[in-house]
Amino acid sequence: MGFFADLDARIAATDSVVSVGLDPDPRRLPPFLDGELPRWQFNRRVIDATHEHAACVKPNAAFYEDPDGWRALRETVAYAHGKGLPVVLDGKRGDVGHTARRYADLLADDGLGADAMTVTPYLGRDALEPYLSMPGKGLFVLCRTSNPGGADFQDLEVGNGKPLYEFVAQRAAEWNEHDNVGLVVSATAPAELEAVRNLVQLPFLVPGVGAQGGDAEAAVEYGLADGVGIVNSSRGIIFAGEGAETAEEYFSAVGTAAKRLKRRLNQYR
Repeated sequence: MGFFADLDARIAATDSVVSVGLDPDPRRLPPFLDGELPRWQFNRRVIDATHEHAACVKPNAAFYEDPDGWRALRETVAYAHGKGLPVVLDGKRGDVGHTARRYADLLADDGLGADAMTVTPYLGRDALEPYLSMPGKGLFVLCRTSNPGGADFQDLEVGNGKPLYEFVAQRAAEWNEHDNVGLVVSATAPAELEAVRNLVQLPFLVPGVGAQGGDAEAAVEYGLADGVGIVNSSRGIIFAGEGAETAEEYFSAVGTAAKRLKRRLNQYR
């Protein structure tokens, strides 16, 4: 089975398309964590609190790019797998071929062992070939991102009155020879989300629901291809317990936030 088949099975088992973004900003970690790897401790508690309501977890590499961080990330990936959770590494990688091959090693079982990665298409197909050639692994190609500045380039008309993000979507669909390609399309741009869905039938990773205020209904209506796709919330879930006085209260709030988002999204499924 490939990544999207595994994800489909996980969605069915949990009745959820929620992706929990594991972005443990050290400046926002609760004070009652102690020990050698607080990011790992935090993630473990988040996974324990949310795994029944989550289709996958999505750690963002930016929060782990130091020696202790990579140790915490390795522990997190292994623990998530132990709970049956696929892991999407949000690294937004994109580089020339020989460098891309090293980035792709993060998906290998003898590397980090992540199940999918986010990648940038700016360098073209050869930069993504190392990921495309791993049929058991998934990649989500950046198409229309959630940040306001995404419009600077992604919305540019580049031919036939079409914006660049539509060409990216079509090209990604052409690259999907192993059924392992998805797209990142934000819920903060629901019109663009609908436009991309009208062009291609690929699974979407839809960020922007939660702290960024994206459109949950559009995320579900246009984000799922044959029921497969994920809607991500990071800060809105993992920091839902801020202000709690105990770890139990904190992570209870985290679990409640994940369950609430699951129910909210399932209204539209």
